[in-house]
Amino acid sequence: MDVSAKSNLIKSLKRVGSMKNIPENPVPYQEITKSVSSGDDNSEELNETTLSTVRSRVPRVPKPPPKRCFSSENRVDPVPERSNPPPPPPPPPPPLLQPPSVLKAPPPPPPPPPPMKSLSIASAKVRRVPEVVEFYHSLMRRDSTNSRRDSTGGGNSAAEAILASSNARDMIGEIENRSVYLLAIKTDVETQGDFIRFLIKEVENAAFSDIEDVVPFVKWLDDELSYLVDERAVLKHFEWPEQKADALREAAFCYFDLKKLISEASRFREDPRQSSGSSLKKMQALFEKLEHGVYSLSRMKESAANKFKSFQIPVDWMLETGITSQIKLASVKLAMKYMKRVSAELEAIGGGGPEEEELIVQGVRFAFRVHQFAGGFDAETMRAFQELRDKARSCHIQCQSQTNQHKLVYRSTPC
Repeated sequence: MDVSAKSNLIKSLKRVGSMKNIPENPVPYQEITKSVSSGDDNSEELNETTLSTVRSRVPRVPKPPPKRCFSSENRVDPVPERSNPPPPPPPPPPPLLQPPSVLKAPPPPPPPPPPMKSLSIASAKVRRVPEVVEFYHSLMRRDSTNSRRDSTGGGNSAAEAILASSNARDMIGEIENRSVYLLAIKTDVETQGDFIRFLIKEVENAAFSDIEDVVPFVKWLDDELSYLVDERAVLKHFEWPEQKADALREAAFCYFDLKKLISEASRFREDPRQSSGSSLKKMQALFEKLEHGVYSLSRMKESAANKFKSFQIPVDWMLETGITSQIKLASVKLAMKYMKRVSAELEAIGGGGPEEEELIVQGVRFAFRVHQFAGGFDAETMRAFQELRDKARSCHIQCQSQTNQHKLVYRSTPC
């Protein structure tokens, strides 16, 4: 008996021995597949629920835009009559982002092209050998295992297998979420057309003479647009006045931020229980915000004034007599609180000394900075400055008298 026959006989005996370990009553295949496919059923049910929710979105009924204030209605510049505008042309049909088959499983890939005639003879001579593929993968697995053991001292094949499976699940979930997202955009484009065209008309016809009316209008517009799944992705299928809408937002947000900053400075209350250093730093930081707000508004006025005028957005609030004057007045009130705190701290210290002199210099420097920024002081702030100046003079006189006394004592001391 040759060697190949012996090896075949041994393999058959081993196969018979391993078959004895098979149980007599194996578990039915349906029970196994039921437990394996339970997770897939849950994901399919969740996906179907999401799709049904997307398809069930009803057309949005917009809320009416906010009413303008009485002063603004009286000061509105004459605008061409818009009561009977010519009917707009019908919008073009929105392009379909996905074919209707997006609700079903993705179509199978197209069949491979038929082989060329020149390759038919070669294909008859060659054939696939699965043993070569298996041997290659076994060598690659063995090599990667050895390299991991050499570098880390142990194998992490189980962790890598878990990571690979989790990455595959993440990719599948991302593809499913992407399909649902595109379907939701397509649904909004098809069902919210009247709602979006109403908003387009409101934005195009918007004309204001008071910036106080622009802020609630922009808030109303953003609240309505938040109903869409993705504002940018949906509106690009319509003739959306993007430049005017962005200009309205820019003006409203800038004005609202500056008003909020003025309110923060006006509501600031100096707490005498806090240390003077902490309180003075807070007031200085708040003044720097006011200063930065005026400089930002100045840059914005140079670049956006003409754009705002072309879109009938008021620009008088950007002038020196507008919100800038309110910011400067708030900074003056802040300087008054700052100098009063310095004066109170000087009274608490008393006796003169380098600490008192440093505090005086700090208060005068801040007062000068605010004075140059705001262009002056009001009467109340001027009184606070005079009080600080008087304390500074008395402190200087006291320091000089102490210095003279030290000199006399030094001269009278015998050598």
